[in-house]
Amino acid sequence: MYFPNLRLKVVLVVGTAQGIGEAVVEHFLTEGAIVIAADIAYTSKKLEKITETLHQIQVDVSQEDSLIALVKQLEEYQLVPDIFVAVAGISTMDFLIESQTSDYDRVQAVNARGVYLSCKYVVRLMTTFKQSGRVILIASQAGKNGYRGMSAYVASKYAVLGLTKTLAIEVASKGILVNAVCPGIIETPMKHRERVEGGQLRGMSAVQVLAEDQSQVPLGRTGTPQDVANVVLFLASPLASYMTGQSINVTGGMTMH
Repeated sequence: MYFPNLRLKVVLVVGTAQGIGEAVVEHFLTEGAIVIAADIAYTSKKLEKITETLHQIQVDVSQEDSLIALVKQLEEYQLVPDIFVAVAGISTMDFLIESQTSDYDRVQAVNARGVYLSCKYVVRLMTTFKQSGRVILIASQAGKNGYRGMSAYVASKYAVLGLTKTLAIEVASKGILVNAVCPGIIETPMKHRERVEGGQLRGMSAVQVLAEDQSQVPLGRTGTPQDVANVVLFLASPLASYMTGQSINVTGGMTMH
């Protein structure tokens, strides 16, 4: 246990079935926190107690009613979050001028509108019942850079950075700190799919795309979900008590601004 202050803190993590979200849940459980893991992949819309410190519930961040129902249950079960981590995200691969508008809309619905709606309802609950708290939004280095074949994703993560700054200003007086984490190339199922689909767009194999990815990282390797979860844990801890409105890169040096 690195941060004993997180013991028995109530942590809501949205987007937890795999990848970064799964690692974030594991990290908080190790610290002794009470974790509510929410994801569209889960089967029950009712809050289920999995262990003494882990609860699961289905939520679709693109649907306002789904988030309203989640927040209502958190209040009923007296599980108002001290810490909220928004991880849920999707991507599509296509060049902008050849892309489908429906794909763009779908990415925005989850990655941008979903973060907006999640913050709207979860942070409202936090400010009603808590005198302090942490909000950590998973953005991406894609929100700071342009990437071929990923216009919808880049636009959505740029939006998350803007929401981070605005919300940080608005709830600072409530004692709630809001920061974003910007992962670089992280080995997740989504990234593996992107290598296949992105490689097809560019006439490359997934292995060739991986080699290209690695060549762009000064530290010489791509990241793991645990690398990102480590920074989330730091931002949730007392060590980050004078940080808000920031967008922290976890990129192995690939992005430095």
